[in-house]
Amino acid sequence: MKVNVNAVNFAVDGKLVDFIQQRMEKLGKYYDKIVSSDVFLKVEKTSDKENKVVEVKLHVPGDDFMVKKQCKTFEEAVELAAESLERLLVKRKEKINAHI
Repeated sequence: MKVNVNAVNFAVDGKLVDFIQQRMEKLGKYYDKIVSSDVFLKVEKTSDKENKVVEVKLHVPGDDFMVKKQCKTFEEAVELAAESLERLLVKRKEKINAHI
């Protein structure tokens, strides 16, 4: 799967990119037809400590899944987004298998 990491208005650390790629690759075991994913990293300009925003757009044939999470760290937000996507992919797989 191709993983595109886009940081908005800041430079992203190499370790963070590696973490995101590894976490997105794990989604393949839930649904094997994933084409690519776009990960957008943003820092909100608020006084709130939870100002790191991660948006993940997952491209699968016939559909796109979009998940947005806001946390204290990018790693935590990526983890929560991936967990949400896992649930969505499992639901989609069950739905497709029900029609077969």
